[in-house]
Formats: sequence, C-alpha cells, structure tokens
Amino acid sequence: MSAHYLDISAVSIEFPTPNGSFKALDNVNLKIEQGEFISLIGHSGCGKSTVLNIVAGLHNATQGGVILQGKEVRQPGPDRAVVFQNHSLFPWLSCYDNVRLAVDKVMKGKSKAERHEWTEHNLKLVHMEHAKHKKPDEISGGMKQRIGIARALAMQPKVLLMDEPFGALDALTRAHMQDSLMEIQAELNNTVIMITHDVDEAVLLSDRIVMMTNGPAATIGEILKVDLERPRERLVLADDPTYNHYRAEVLKFLHERHAKKDVPTAKKSSAVVEVEIPTTTTAAEKHAAA
Repeated sequence: MSAHYLDISAVSIEFPTPNGSFKALDNVNLKIEQGEFISLIGHSGCGKSTVLNIVAGLHNATQGGVILQGKEVRQPGPDRAVVFQNHSLFPWLSCYDNVRLAVDKVMKGKSKAERHEWTEHNLKLVHMEHAKHKKPDEISGGMKQRIGIARALAMQPKVLLMDEPFGALDALTRAHMQDSLMEIQAELNNTVIMITHDVDEAVLLSDRIVMMTNGPAATIGEILKVDLERPRERLVLADDPTYNHYRAEVLKFLHERHAKKDVPTAKKSSAVVEVEIPTTTTAAEKHAAA
C-alpha cells in the first residue's frame, strides 16, 4: 500500500498511430499528499492532459500506474472529479439542476431534502445561489465555470482535477476565480491537480509546481516547492521578492525547454529534481534569475 495519498508511479503511456507507436509519457513519478495543490505546467504537447486523464481513469498507463489511498486507479470514479476549460454544462438544465445531477449520482441513499440541501450548499460555496434558476446561456463564462466547479465539489471527490479551468476567461474574471478557488481549497482542504499555462497562476495557487519536459516521451523535469504563507494576496505578492523568484524559476525552465523544442527528449532517469527556493532573495539574485 502506498504511504502517500496519491502515488503516480513510473507512468509511461504509448498510443498507436499510422506511423507506429507514439510514446506520450515516459516514467512519470509524483507523490502527492492529502490537501496539496499541485500545478502541472509545460509547453503544449508535454503530456499534462495525459497525466490528468490517467489520474482520472480515462486512460490506462502502458507501464506503471496510479494509487489513490491504497487503491489502484483503473477507471473513472466519483472520487476524482474533473473540471475542464469548457464548462460542459447541460444547456437545457438550470444551474441548480446541473449541480443536482452530480448530487443525485453520489447521494443515492439520501433523502430529497438532504440532496437539495447539499446542492444549495455547493452553489453557495461558489457564490452562485442567486443564479440557480438560470440556464447556462443566461450567465457569463466565469459564472458557468463556477457552476462546473460546484458540480465537481458536490461529488465530494478525494481529488479535484482541473484542466486549464480559467484559460478561456478574461483577466479580471480569472483573478476572481483564482481567489474563489483559494478560498474553497482553504475551507475544504481539497487535493487539487491543475493544468495551467499561466506562470503567475501556478505560483499564486500552488504548494508545488510540476514542470514537464517537452514531448514526445515527456516526463517531469523539475518540481518547485512554493513556500508562501496562506492566505495569499495577489497585490501583496506582486512586490514580494520570494514570489518573483519562484516566478523567475518557472519562466527560466519554460524558456530553456522552448529553446530545446526541436531536440529529441532524452530518456530521463526516475530521479526528479525537487527545487526549493530560499525564502529571502537579494535584488541582485532576483535580477539574475529574471
């Protein structure tokens, strides 16, 4: 039995193509503790969504596997809820009924009153109780994503999987959604794995940032531990040297990978480099890192 809450162990996956086998991931290893917020970041095609899909049970690894609380993940289940960039709401149902669908799925033994109360609770959690009777086409993009998150949370998942959930939103709405997610995660202590292309989002939200190498045969290049106190205030952190050092480290990694994008990825060892940034940074170090 794994000693970790979620154990992604030696995961590799190959897909058949007309030109032969395509290896998307090679020997991905990641141990996640309960309540951690993990961001996956890397260039397009680096296998971030494939990792998420394997944890969700939508794909099975060719080699290795995923253990969640001592049980192997082989198929989708309500213990792992996914929030996609596209909200995936049913347009003919109200916001309430979109959330209620998930509640009815996971609370079959509960009374109608208990299901109603749980649906209302999750709508309040994302500050959407005022729009519960509206249809998806009557609300904004950010509000749709709030309903999608409420639906996922209503399943009481052990792991919340988020695939660029705020990628299609404008900057202001995105900032509001990030703040809401931090509030929810602080209240519920969810274990979250989120894919993002936004460096600031990754540093703001995460306990650790997992940086992926380029595909094919992508793997974990570095893991950056984000040692910033919570709750986190974006305006305060904007001028914080430690925050900016973390940000510079991620940008440096992505820049180096971009420069090597045409070079075949060498096979990586199972050892993953974990990077911890000192909590104090001089102006000279900050300038050099940037």
